[in-house]
Amino acid sequence: MLIMKIKSLLLFAFLLSAGLVCRAEIVGYRGDVLYFTDNPAKKSDSYQYFEDGVVYVNNGKVVQSGSYITLKPQYKNAKIIDYSGKLIIPGLIDTHVHYPQSEMVAAYGDQLLDWLNNYTFPTEKNFSNFAYASKVANSFLNQLIANGTTTALVFSTVSPVSVDAFFEASQKRNMRMISGKVLMDRNAPDYLTDTPESGYAESKALIEKWHNKGRLKYAVTPRFAPTSTPHQLALAGKLVKEFPDVYVQTHVAENKAEVAWVKELFPNSRSYLDVYDHYGLVTDHSVFAHGIYLDDQDMKTLSKKGGSIAFCPTSNLFLGSGLFNLAKADEFNVKVGLGTDVGAGTSLSILETMNEAYKVTQLRKAYSEDPTSVKPLDPLQSLYLATLGGARALSMEGQIGSFLPGMEADFIVLNAQSTPLLASRMKNAKELKDKLFAFEILGDDRAVEHTYIMGKLMK
Repeated sequence: MLIMKIKSLLLFAFLLSAGLVCRAEIVGYRGDVLYFTDNPAKKSDSYQYFEDGVVYVNNGKVVQSGSYITLKPQYKNAKIIDYSGKLIIPGLIDTHVHYPQSEMVAAYGDQLLDWLNNYTFPTEKNFSNFAYASKVANSFLNQLIANGTTTALVFSTVSPVSVDAFFEASQKRNMRMISGKVLMDRNAPDYLTDTPESGYAESKALIEKWHNKGRLKYAVTPRFAPTSTPHQLALAGKLVKEFPDVYVQTHVAENKAEVAWVKELFPNSRSYLDVYDHYGLVTDHSVFAHGIYLDDQDMKTLSKKGGSIAFCPTSNLFLGSGLFNLAKADEFNVKVGLGTDVGAGTSLSILETMNEAYKVTQLRKAYSEDPTSVKPLDPLQSLYLATLGGARALSMEGQIGSFLPGMEADFIVLNAQSTPLLASRMKNAKELKDKLFAFEILGDDRAVEHTYIMGKLMK
């Protein structure tokens, strides 16, 4: 009842703000409709599912969603696009990915620190060229759309040119994207380093140019603590104070050698996360990739200050970094989203990332004295992490991630018949969880039949 009252109030507020929009402009998308209202790991009544449902959209926003039969009389003049038998869900959200690394994906063999030096840094050198950066940015965004990803938190490079190219390409597609110039003034090749002062000045100029322009947001982006001096981290914290609604994105506690290196570089800090906290970089708009080796005090800090973790299972397995403890994050009420982390990740598909996330939670059993105490990732929670959970991790749950009235109409259509194997598996899937699990384990970009951005068909 409470959910229905909230939905009614949101619908009234939306229609009022829209000036009681003309229903002739409304388009309804009919199919099996699913979205989340809360975290299934915390609450059993956490989602809305309509086997024959509809999402009504006007001017790029959700007007109302629910049962098609129930809502049809209210929207007699609405145009209906029929996806009956297919699953309509909010657009997928990637909370950690590197667009410049999309052309070096599947680089063989190293762990994190060697992999950065051998592959990542030489690749990122090219992104001071606008034409090159623009070409890669456009290709990257097209691949996101093909995979059903409608929002992402994205690393650019140390060059401001790479940020301009990415935001220009995102703006053309009207996508809700967050990115920022990498800050890196030590422990990296000379051709990729800035200075504390230049990094601050260039970041500030980019914030003033791009932050809150259309659907774009800016993220202050220290690559990770080892590549920034204390002076640079202090100036990054200054930017956050000057622009309180900007994001912070960086890496934390991904690899054991990395954690040991941070301890050497910052001996006075209690932990890796404490380095960032000391400089004012842990906020409710901060997203920390990986977090495999965070302790209980770190989790308490994130919970208290509202910081989020990007769970990147594919890259963690690919680089042999470790196994993220999702259950611990839930225990401490830390927000978590999924990240593909390309190029250490090997796919831009969030569906494939859910596959790897399930395996990571399963593999934790092998390192537990009581394997029965380790629960595998539930299919509902997995999809939550990819939609509303990702929106919460990005402090955007009032804009994306569900089908409540007034939400931005970013959504996708999943086709269970997209491959012979998936179609065969679905014949034996009777319950919703079983159907979702089949999508999450067997699905990829082929399962994403359509992608809509603000109600506009993009795939």
